[in-house]
Amino acid sequence: MAWELTADVEAFEHAAGEFLRARPVQHTVLLTLVGTLRRRGLHAYGAGDPVFGFWRLPGGDVGGLLVQTPPHPMMFSALPAEAVPAAVEVLAGRALSGVNMLADSIDEFVAGWRELTGAKATVDLRSRLYLLDALTPPAAPGGRARVADHGDRELLLRWDAAFHDDIGERQPADGGAAIDERLGYGGILLWEVDGVPVSAATRSPIHAGMSRVQTVYTPKEHRGRGYAGAVTTAATQSALDQGAEAVVLFTDLANPTSNGLYQRLGYRPVEDRVVVEFS
Repeated sequence: MAWELTADVEAFEHAAGEFLRARPVQHTVLLTLVGTLRRRGLHAYGAGDPVFGFWRLPGGDVGGLLVQTPPHPMMFSALPAEAVPAAVEVLAGRALSGVNMLADSIDEFVAGWRELTGAKATVDLRSRLYLLDALTPPAAPGGRARVADHGDRELLLRWDAAFHDDIGERQPADGGAAIDERLGYGGILLWEVDGVPVSAATRSPIHAGMSRVQTVYTPKEHRGRGYAGAVTTAATQSALDQGAEAVVLFTDLANPTSNGLYQRLGYRPVEDRVVVEFS
């Protein structure tokens, strides 16, 4: 049993692809990360070189994964108990800005990393993964949904920057490329009233039957009118219409409004994650 690290995304996909696709709901972010890096290159998320790793079980099968796209925190799949302290050891000497792990395993890793490096650890985010059970559309506000096109690009760039400012998250390395890709597969839904966009939601490409609703944003002047629920419903239905067998999304557990909204739309909790930053 041991961790194997690589900088080669294709080697990682060859070794870990079956493991990833076996649990597409729980591996939603890892699937989209790897897919994006294969399509857009290793520096799609930043200038630093990504790190990939997989935990080998006694029989040789993969039993856990890690992926880091610097400067973002390293993300782990669910891990066997013995893989957590082993991850601390194998990553010794590497610069970690933080980690994103399941809530039931992060404390052990953080304690080990602090002992090894002396780093200070701060909880940055507690999130919950939801899976769609049965879509329950809300009472529709005025307006309608439509798929965004390239004529909306400048608006979407402004809204993407405002979204990241609102949540206190660093801007993507190349947000324009990400928006262009999403526009290319019809992955951004707008809610508009009298022809004016008032809210937006993004959905990921379908991987292993799974699509994830992302970046739901409503400008402050349009909030409180039901537009976020309406555009989330539209993005969810779009994923289903394109053949998704599972639709998922994440929420910030500190935001009771969004957690309540998505449950009313028919999403059910799956697992909790914690992001810890090191300094």
